Amino acid sequence: MEIFSRFADEVKNEDGQQLPEETRYMAILAALMGCQGMAEFREVLPCALKAGLSATAVKEIVYQGVDYLGMGRIRPFLDIVNEVLEELQIPIPNESRATVTPENRLEKGAELQAEIFGEHMREAWKNGHINRWLAANCFGDFYTRGGLTLAQREMITFCFLMAQSGCEPQLTAHAKGNMNLGNDREFLIRVVSQCLPYIGYPRSLNAIACVNKAADDS
Repeated sequence: MEIFSRFADEVKNEDGQQLPEETRYMAILAALMGCQGMAEFREVLPCALKAGLSATAVKEIVYQGVDYLGMGRIRPFLDIVNEVLEELQIPIPNESRATVTPENRLEKGAELQAEIFGEHMREAWKNGHINRWLAANCFGDFYTRGGLTLAQREMITFCFLMAQSGCEPQLTAHAKGNMNLGNDREFLIRVVSQCLPYIGYPRSLNAIACVNKAADDS
């Protein structure tokens, strides 16, 4: 723990690799969800809240994880968030942040896919039922919610994916999506760097390779 703590501080303060505290904690929490680091998530969460990350933002990070990690892996993190908020006497945000209806969720989701990945994605939902679910559920139900900006949502998706293994095609696509929204190559490298102590070198190096591939293909 002494070695880890010292290195985490070194990473945090590395010239050229720093991030605003709110952004840094968003990335780390999402990465810990991706690698199923529940114990470390519980340790980091109070620090993130004390540093200014809002309870609403934390909740939205967890909610979006359902699409990329599945409820089976996300439910424990939702319980941890509620427990920590209660321990710190921070009100649990329960207001609705949905902005779509059952009638327009597919349309709005497809619009966001086109905004993030390009016009060729506007009708990708027609290519089978899973693509339709992706547009309506992942992008329609979740990406349209309030509480986080679209660029923040793409960043945490990048973190969910890089902390897993075997998701390199999706990670490359979302690296490109981040770049389309202004989260450029240098920003994504900083995100990877700040998460490295929590997800290890192999997945961090894979993520950097995906970022470089997305940048080269743009």
